[in-house]
Amino acid sequence: MKIVTQNKKARHDYFIEDSYEAGIQLLGSEIKSIRLGKVSINDAFVTIKYGQAYIHNMHIAIYEFSNQFNHEETRTRKLLLHKNEILKLFAKTREQGFTLIPLKVYLKEGLCKVEIALAKGKKNYDKRDDLKERDSNDRLKKIMRRR
Repeated sequence: MKIVTQNKKARHDYFIEDSYEAGIQLLGSEIKSIRLGKVSINDAFVTIKYGQAYIHNMHIAIYEFSNQFNHEETRTRKLLLHKNEILKLFAKTREQGFTLIPLKVYLKEGLCKVEIALAKGKKNYDKRDDLKERDSNDRLKKIMRRR
């Protein structure tokens, strides 16, 4: 498994409830560009419409070597999930505060996969608490290394 890109701010900005692996419906020039690592999911989000999951604002750069058959960079792409997973995610996103965000894009056995997460937004004080906890853990590790 080769990780192509990660949404590093996702775990800082959201409480992650559950995560799912989904395939993406891509064009030929898109997968070639992903294999080169020219993809960004920082502003991306997932919606569910008409029983299908779609990812929005996922930026895949134009593949340089394809001519007229190139793709649109931030088009909406369909995610490939099982029907029961889509129904479960749809029910959860109807609850207050839950959203679907992509965590990482990776290549698994030659196929491009996205890890999406059911997440709930953090407040500013939650983020500060996490930073304090991480800082105290780092200090403890540092002290333990010295001994």
